[in-house]
Amino acid sequence: MNFMCHNRAVKRDISPLPASRARLASVLRAAKEVVSVDVASDSLGIDRRKAAKLLSRWQGQGWLRRVGHGLYVLVPLDLAASEQVVTDPWVLVPTLFGQCYIGGWTAAHHWELTEQLFNETFVFSTRRVTEKHVVAQGAAFLLHSVNPKRLFGLKTLWRGSTKVAISDPARTLVDMVAAPEVGGGIDHVAECLETYLRGKTADQGLLIRHAEEFGNGAVFKRLGFLADERLGDKRLADECRARLTHGYAKLDPSLRTTKLITAWRLWVPETWKIRAA
Repeated sequence: MNFMCHNRAVKRDISPLPASRARLASVLRAAKEVVSVDVASDSLGIDRRKAAKLLSRWQGQGWLRRVGHGLYVLVPLDLAASEQVVTDPWVLVPTLFGQCYIGGWTAAHHWELTEQLFNETFVFSTRRVTEKHVVAQGAAFLLHSVNPKRLFGLKTLWRGSTKVAISDPARTLVDMVAAPEVGGGIDHVAECLETYLRGKTADQGLLIRHAEEFGNGAVFKRLGFLADERLGDKRLADECRARLTHGYAKLDPSLRTTKLITAWRLWVPETWKIRAA
């Protein structure tokens, strides 16, 4: 006979039946951190409908917690009363967002291009993004769409037993220059670029190759302008100048731009700081 504690802080049954416990263990071994209906169905040899009902039952018993549609995580005993179950939000990323990678300001912080911390984990996903802000297990994610053709310049990290893709430092910068909002604004992007270029592992050749493969002319306009006017890096500026495309772009689309820098075909804010002569 099962007994349940009436205190809401401890919601879990004392113990499932041995057979049920063995089935749960089998599913957890197959799923690693995140349990899905498909994983439960395959590992137990049952159809998806039965698997979904079983996961829902385990959730009701307090053994699992739902983190998305048909997705669950194990609730450790010492966290049964907590809203936050997953201590590392990155382990949820591959399951929640499909073909994707961690990038933007989150990757910049990981690669020590900035010390600034942001509340949301930035994720680039090939899925159609209908909601940019997603919260799962108390962790906040910010989504940005990416074309599958732009899945390059990525590294693989292991977070526990979960494989997570992250943009390498050079690709992180290209993404942030292409869309300054994913890097916290152009001022912060410029600081990250400066940190990268002054670091021992800086690779300007890789930065240029990633920018070429990205295929957005605004990248070379912004990158060249930052290198020339903000950082005084003539070598990088010359590489970008040789790849300038026609047309004009804004330094940061979110800012009011009133001043045209014809050398870089770039509109910049009147008050934006440039390198001292």
